[in-house]
Amino acid sequence: MMRIPHELSDEFSQEFQLIERMIGANREFARLATDYEETNKEIFGIESEEHPTTDEVLETLKKRRLLLKDEIASFLRKLHRRM
Repeated sequence: MMRIPHELSDEFSQEFQLIERMIGANREFARLATDYEETNKEIFGIESEEHPTTDEVLETLKKRRLLLKDEIASFLRKLHRRM
């Protein structure tokens, strides 16, 4: 099976243990992480030509992934400030 690029474990490798804990402990964070992973898999399917679509749809998905990544990073920064 081919490895999917841009997974949360790659994008936040230093924070991944915290991410795993937060997925189990916080519904909002779990939703963000799930949305990110689903969007990322959809992008991968399009880029690997498993799911053909238009360039506009692909661009919209990439922007969504970036927004979700920013929201996850913001959430993690807030957690670190509380620690």
